[in-house]
Amino acid sequence: MRHTNVKIISAVTALTVTLLGMTGCSNLKQEPLPEVKLSIWWSDEGDRELIDQIIEEFKTEYADEALFDITVSKENVQTSKETVLSNPDNAADIYIFADDQFEALRQAGALLEITEDADQVIEANGGVGNGACRAAMYGGRLYAYPLTSGNGYFLYYNSAYFGEEDIASLDRILEIAAENEKKMAIDFSSGWYIYSFFKGAGLELGLNTDGVTNYCNWNATDTPYKGVDVAEAMLKIAAHEGFVSCDDAGFLNGVRNGTIIAGVNGAWNVEAVKKAWGENFAAAKLPCYTLAGNSVQMCSFSGYKLLGVNPNSENCDWAMKLAKRLSDEEAQIKRFELIGECPSNVKAASSTLVQSSPAIAALAEQSEYAYAQRIAGSYWHPSYIFGITIAGGNSDDQDLQTLLDNMTMEITGKTE
Repeated sequence: MRHTNVKIISAVTALTVTLLGMTGCSNLKQEPLPEVKLSIWWSDEGDRELIDQIIEEFKTEYADEALFDITVSKENVQTSKETVLSNPDNAADIYIFADDQFEALRQAGALLEITEDADQVIEANGGVGNGACRAAMYGGRLYAYPLTSGNGYFLYYNSAYFGEEDIASLDRILEIAAENEKKMAIDFSSGWYIYSFFKGAGLELGLNTDGVTNYCNWNATDTPYKGVDVAEAMLKIAAHEGFVSCDDAGFLNGVRNGTIIAGVNGAWNVEAVKKAWGENFAAAKLPCYTLAGNSVQMCSFSGYKLLGVNPNSENCDWAMKLAKRLSDEEAQIKRFELIGECPSNVKAASSTLVQSSPAIAALAEQSEYAYAQRIAGSYWHPSYIFGITIAGGNSDDQDLQTLLDNMTMEITGKTE
């Protein structure tokens, strides 16, 4: 009996080993990983090596989920819209574009609604009220990944004349400039800048859903701040001894010859102003101005670069994952290090490295009060006429309401 039991036990053991061996073999027959092809259109801005590095890291992270074939081709950020819309089906899975192309791309169905971690992306870029998110959203939904917020304007100032408390108030800046027989500059002839006063007053300007015409209520008489209130405030500024209205060239000339010690101007002039003011170079968000007896924050236009995902992509989910990685906090900090692009990501913008640049820090601070430039071309000429009239002190003593009515009519194309 004992001998028989040994045989039985041996047989059972052998069967068990055989079954285990068969199970082990079945585990080796795993399904092959799916092949994921993705294409990216990226502008050539000196950060291509960084993009390649992020892609390789992405491939490594998801190596156990897919086999990736990711290609990157050059596409000018300013012409992305035309290239995409010429053949949406063959456009890249992920592409970079300027925010003023957003509405045309969205209306054409060329932007996938971002559904993966959309709330996280919005929060990372300052929330729905921040300029970068406003530029990438429509109807409360996210249609692109914010990448930069660098094309805007802010306050330049010479710290030899102003302290941090002084620059919070336009009145104080003008006062100090006048006391020193110097000037503070804003280009009243440009709709790019006079928008600051009207938007700060809560008045509206923008592109209609037709993508062709504007809406504008700058002549409003039934709003908390009326259009006339803004015009009167601007007239007072224009008449101030410490103020000068001048274009880019005039601003830089004044900075260089010492007559201009503060001004509202664009990020593209940073290096020239730095060179002129040296260690006294400083920058901040736009100041508050006095409107109908109250202190009101000046707003601004700002330009953003965004990453869109093509709805025609065969791998939309993977495209969203990669686009998110290409535009996240770490990637934006590295892009700033490489090419000086202002991050839209709030943590990246508040990092020690980024904050060490006064101009970039000023843009980041201004972003809460910055809005994407989505307007039709009919805006520029009438705003120019209005601006130079105000800058000249309204020498013909035109009725301000009529002046505003005429400007608004031309901006909107409405005759009534």
